[in-house]
Amino acid sequence: VQLQASGGGLVQTGGSLRLSCAASGHTFSSYAMGWFRQAPGKEREFVAAVHRGAGSTYYVDSVKGRFTISRDNAKNTVNLQMNSLKLEDTAVYYCTAKSDGFASPRSNEYGYWGQGTLVTVSS
Repeated sequence: VQLQASGGGLVQTGGSLRLSCAASGHTFSSYAMGWFRQAPGKEREFVAAVHRGAGSTYYVDSVKGRFTISRDNAKNTVNLQMNSLKLEDTAVYYCTAKSDGFASPRSNEYGYWGQGTLVTVSS
């Protein structure tokens, strides 16, 4: 599967952005989908994930209540709605796919990665 992320940009603190990830292939609904991010000088970290189908969602504690991951299996897309953005949300955000369909916070379990989209939150 190939992944193409979009929607990053510059936003002020407290603002919102919506990231989208378009996936190729005919078996999108069978994949777990996730978002990871990497801030400058830091390791890549898990942000959110959703099980295959109309599956359950998972979030890192720091984004709970602010970010929402959703998938549209008819359109082969996964979105990340980010509200109440903070300076510490600044990072390159990566869309990922996991072929067994079960969401995970562990990056080494995801076999497919998009190119990343930069989110910059300014004060």
